[in-house]
Amino acid sequence: MPIIKLDAIDSTNDYLKQLAKEKDLENFTIVMAREQTKGRGQMGAKWYSEPGKNLTMSVLVKDLAINTISIYDLNVVVAMAAVDVLTSTGCPNVKIKWPNDIMADNKKVGGILIENSFKTDGTFTAVVGFGLNLNQTNFEHLPQASSLTNVTGQTYDLEATADLFVKQLKLQLDSLPEKTNLVWNNYEKLLFKRNKAVAFEDSIGNRFMGIIESVTRDGKLALLQEDDLLHHYEVKAIKMLY
Repeated sequence: MPIIKLDAIDSTNDYLKQLAKEKDLENFTIVMAREQTKGRGQMGAKWYSEPGKNLTMSVLVKDLAINTISIYDLNVVVAMAAVDVLTSTGCPNVKIKWPNDIMADNKKVGGILIENSFKTDGTFTAVVGFGLNLNQTNFEHLPQASSLTNVTGQTYDLEATADLFVKQLKLQLDSLPEKTNLVWNNYEKLLFKRNKAVAFEDSIGNRFMGIIESVTRDGKLALLQEDDLLHHYEVKAIKMLY
């Protein structure tokens, strides 16, 4: 699969989106950057990474048929591909913090940002951004973050890790639509803090407790709350406090 290596770029997602407009790129083209100066996460959160130490990449996934795979199915298989990468390295206690944070030993080690463009023929193309803390060891100002090297004591090759992620992504995509239910079930089993009481905050600052039950097929988080009812929340509606 083609790999484009950059020294520094604002955002690998932005670069790949623009390049895909200008050229007919091969499916699963990868863009990697040694330094990403304006990396983004969910809801516009900034993604800071020590240059040369971590994986900052985007991959183009072309011409997905909306009648066989939804954008939410894609979110799930991307998250599961990230989990596959971590577990293959022997990283323990890997979880997915809804919607797209990757956790190891209760700390964030990775994040995913997927940007989709839809076509009139019923297909869509995705730029999948994946950031993974690999060899960085100092997280002095990020107490909830860590890296694979901190967790396992190993050192990782960035390009090999990028290649493994795309291979796992292909395998996960190939399992759809026949194994969609199984993929979702496996995803839900890996939800961070599932079946535990967790504090949340809504978009206007109200705090409340909820027990994570599942994620709906349209991407909402299902929480059992103090009124004994199941409530469903969009991605931007709440954030977990932990």
